[in-house]
Amino acid sequence: MNHSTLPGRRAFLGALGATLAGATLPAWAKFQPDQFRIGYQKSASTLVLLKAHGALEKRLAPLGIKVSWNEFPAGPQLLEGLNVGAIDFGYVGEAPPVFAQAAGADFVYTAYEIPTPHAEGVVVPKNSPIKAVTDLKGKKIAFNRGSDVHWFIVALLRKNGLDFGDIQPVYLAPADARAALEQGAVDAWAIWDPFLASAQTQGNARLLADAQGVASHHEFFLSQREFAQKRQNVIALVMDELGKEGQWVKQNTAAAAAELAPIQGIDASVIQIGLEHYAHVYKPIDAEVLAEQQRIADTFYELKLIPRKIVTKDATLA
Repeated sequence: MNHSTLPGRRAFLGALGATLAGATLPAWAKFQPDQFRIGYQKSASTLVLLKAHGALEKRLAPLGIKVSWNEFPAGPQLLEGLNVGAIDFGYVGEAPPVFAQAAGADFVYTAYEIPTPHAEGVVVPKNSPIKAVTDLKGKKIAFNRGSDVHWFIVALLRKNGLDFGDIQPVYLAPADARAALEQGAVDAWAIWDPFLASAQTQGNARLLADAQGVASHHEFFLSQREFAQKRQNVIALVMDELGKEGQWVKQNTAAAAAELAPIQGIDASVIQIGLEHYAHVYKPIDAEVLAEQQRIADTFYELKLIPRKIVTKDATLA
């Protein structure tokens, strides 16, 4: 899709919905009081480890609440699952909530991970003549449309005197994007960890720039609105467990990487590099981080990447 095309709500959500074929979803309703349905991505390490360790199930069992887990290939698909009521809670990057809110999805921001700018970057082949961000002008850059690196690319180009219209975006999922880079079909690839670390250590890729000084690279925990209204106790419990899990990861990074390796299909040494780029510290949503999201939304609207202006604060319980 050309970046100048304005997707309508039905078209945008329909496009996201079409990608849900890769996710296994249960029968659903908007709210089920005895269920807590979590959406996750393999790259969301702390949430994946919480699933593996089973601590949340033990906390919620006395309340008569059953936990179920649904894997999604990326943030945009997870948000569509949240919008249609397939899940109650999930974890995504900066850009997916902006695209989804602009398309009419109903969710609320619950919490966020403090900035992790080293956990995303743009890579080029090691022998590429591209040495500076300004060299990306006119080049093909692969990235997952609507993901956090979508904003990163926009912000990176702007900081270096370029515009989004100066590059040729090629919207590809991580596996396809890596193959395209290795085959020379694209000139650069914007991606997050652990795929970023893998491309550098196991692929023929060189880091051109990460998000340091460019984008905060916040990660967000989002909730289905009705669930957040009626089950604040469950939300509090899961955030408490995630906080404990995050502390464990920080203190036991090598062990965490070893657990994640067979799950993610990536070497533990590579995953450890990625884990060290994340903060694993989570805070309740606040006005400052919502203001950052608003700046992203305003920029995307200015660039005609979203179909309408949005107010990020509308995606809260306040």
